[in-house]
Amino acid sequence: MITSIRIGFIVVCLLVVTAVLLPFQLIGLAFDLKMRRYVPRLWHRTACFLLGIRIHVHGHLQHRRPLMLASNHVSWKDILVLGAIADVVFIAKSEVAKWPIFGTLAKLQKTIFVVREEKRRTGDQINEIAARMTAGEIVVLFPEGTTSDGNRLLEVKSSLFGAAAAAVPHTPHGVVYVQPVSIAYTRVHGMAMGRFHRPLAAWPGDIELMPHLMGVLKEGAIDVDVAFGETVDFRTGDNRKHLSQTITARLRRMLIRHLRQREYDAD
Repeated sequence: MITSIRIGFIVVCLLVVTAVLLPFQLIGLAFDLKMRRYVPRLWHRTACFLLGIRIHVHGHLQHRRPLMLASNHVSWKDILVLGAIADVVFIAKSEVAKWPIFGTLAKLQKTIFVVREEKRRTGDQINEIAARMTAGEIVVLFPEGTTSDGNRLLEVKSSLFGAAAAAVPHTPHGVVYVQPVSIAYTRVHGMAMGRFHRPLAAWPGDIELMPHLMGVLKEGAIDVDVAFGETVDFRTGDNRKHLSQTITARLRRMLIRHLRQREYDAD
């Protein structure tokens, strides 16, 4: 009974907040106003608070622009977490646009949707990512290309790092900053999260969305550690694959360190 009341309270509060913020976001999107970038952060912060997601930030977001964040991908909750920390725009596969609820939210945040199967469109998609970065937006890339179980970093796909190379010629100083960001779900109700509770944090994709969402709503009180690592300065002539390898190494190191509950100090 208490759980049902709690879930109902969360849903009602999210609907109210959405109704209040939605007109401002629609106006921002219609006229391409800067407020379309920060209105979603208010929504994400509220959603994290209501869901009981407690965010612990380590290190600092790079202040220089243009900026791409490269993060490991555990769950749809990653969107809420990163969106609550900074005014970001995400890169997502085109299928996300058709998802109930999350697809609509993604469109409202002006997510960049990519069609991986159509290689002929890769150039246009990379150019859009580059244009958004050069316009001052912080673009988030999940280079694994899918969600994981949260215990490790999957193989990183380097292709979309090409957006950094595409953006370089259009930047004032001929450089794009790429910063690794690790997301580690570490505790539930204040207790260390072992493999038994890992499905609560992770959403590998073979689990149906609604049962997983209900599990999160019922449980609540999840702690997540977000670590910002050392930024890579990517310049004209630099190798995209080398960039991918460097980011991967730093990302894996940060993720493992937090999953083992060791403090991370940004370089």
